[in-house]
Amino acid sequence: MPTFPEDVGSRSRSRAASGRPAVTRDRIVDAAVELSAQSGLENWTLRQLAAAVDAYPAVVYHHVGDRDAVVVAVLDRVVGELTLPDKTLPWRAWFDEFLPTVRTVLRRYPGSARRLALFGPTVEAAVPTMDAGIGRLLAAGFGAEAPFAYNLLLATACQFVAMEDDRESAMALQLDRSEGYAAYRHRDDLPGMAALGESIAALVADPDLAAGYYERLYGYAVERCLDGLEHRLAQLSDREAVLDVRHQG
Repeated sequence: MPTFPEDVGSRSRSRAASGRPAVTRDRIVDAAVELSAQSGLENWTLRQLAAAVDAYPAVVYHHVGDRDAVVVAVLDRVVGELTLPDKTLPWRAWFDEFLPTVRTVLRRYPGSARRLALFGPTVEAAVPTMDAGIGRLLAAGFGAEAPFAYNLLLATACQFVAMEDDRESAMALQLDRSEGYAAYRHRDDLPGMAALGESIAALVADPDLAAGYYERLYGYAVERCLDGLEHRLAQLSDREAVLDVRHQG
């Protein structure tokens, strides 16, 4: 690999002498995390990142890699911000506490939810959260379905946050469409559209209600997933009970 001015010892010493901090992997990732919070994960360039740490793009590449490598490092940092509930909580209480945290963290870094839904974090970054979440499901009795149940919940969470990120970037279009849907609220011949129109009209009329719409939608989505898993757990428990009876017979 060719050397660049910041890579050679004499220049490193001159940075220190001039009071400029050394360019390190952690400092580069810190800057990328900050840019992602400010502009969104997909809205900064490697050149902008390099400028943020007062270096050349080649120095970023030297310490971390290309832009995709930096994004992976950012996502690992984002996942590291997730707070895990008490591992002794029952499975549903654990996820009721954890899933709102997922939205709060991912919303700080627009675009991170979409990337995580598609590719996930690195294995190293994923281990604490996955082990805790799947562990609670195993303890509850989901058995071999525990990894599927965990992936269902996290994929749903990421997808709804990604939708919120995308729609927020096209707010003017959303307002135009909202008014169009609201116009159907008096259509007795289209009861489904009338119900939707009433709901949308309430949002258009009340900015505070509209501001909390996506948080409520997210909560509704994950709670209905949890309801479905609770029903599935009851089915698994019934099946296990039947097998025990047959075995005893």
